[in-house]
Amino acid sequence: MAQMVNTWDQVNQANISSVTEFLLLGFSSLGESQIILFAVFLCLYLIILSGNITIVTVISLDRNLHIPMYFFLGILSISETCYTFVILPKMLINLLSLLRTISFISCATQMFFFLGFAVTNCMLLGVMAYDRYAAICHPLRYPILMSWQVCGQLAATCAGIGFLFSLIGTLLVFRLPFCGPNKVNHYFCDISPVIQLACVDSNINELVIFIGGVLALMVPMTFICISYGFIVHTILKIPSAEGKQKAFSTCASHLTVVIVHYGCASFVYLRPSSKFSSSKDRLVTVTYTVITPLLSPMVYSLRNKDVQMAIQKVISGGGFYPKAL
Repeated sequence: MAQMVNTWDQVNQANISSVTEFLLLGFSSLGESQIILFAVFLCLYLIILSGNITIVTVISLDRNLHIPMYFFLGILSISETCYTFVILPKMLINLLSLLRTISFISCATQMFFFLGFAVTNCMLLGVMAYDRYAAICHPLRYPILMSWQVCGQLAATCAGIGFLFSLIGTLLVFRLPFCGPNKVNHYFCDISPVIQLACVDSNINELVIFIGGVLALMVPMTFICISYGFIVHTILKIPSAEGKQKAFSTCASHLTVVIVHYGCASFVYLRPSSKFSSSKDRLVTVTYTVITPLLSPMVYSLRNKDVQMAIQKVISGGGFYPKAL
């Protein structure tokens, strides 16, 4: 009974003296090296913006790219642009600032949009695998399976699921009481470093978030594996080596992005928050918050002849006939 009273006293005290802002430690331990990091991350951020904007622009303008595969690539590029915008500008400011605070509301908002776009990206990669499955395994039925109406519904579903997961995860974190300390050992408001600052036992909340993370990552990943299983089975039946190579080439870019994205995200999120290791996880997080959004436009533009030709037309001012996706 006394223990229960103490717990309630702890919760009440937490509610009374709640934290109003957090301190993002980020890369503060690196001292003057942060100037170098600022220059590096600023260059990478500008490349990410220019790369994804280029992808969206050429897909919008070139009628040859008005097919479902590039429609989803355009949506992915928009999502990744927003995804990096949620994190990188604040991180860049903090690298040059002594005051690295973020308000309670701003921290919750950052987590909500980060998780929303991150889960949306996972779902989009799963849908893109289904698109390749439909194109390669059912070419005659492809126009029906992937009609523009279906594409729009799939894209909206990805975003809906992404931000539903995000809303639940953010509420589970920020409904906990925070009474101090307020130092977040990360460069943005991610789940693990923030939830560790809660004043009360957060095991149940962490378990629910962990289960949500497993579903958000493993369901689309399982779907991707099944889709590619059928794709490989179908490609192996193609008699000509040239036909096999062409079929595989349409999947190579997508597979590269999937491996990097899911590999890094799984390392961080498919384990309890108590296993969070600040230095190692910060390095891995940089990979999927900076490198993956950088990798996507580079991989798709370097490995895809259609996108390369469309970019060349943009550079040369070639004739495009604008047409809405």
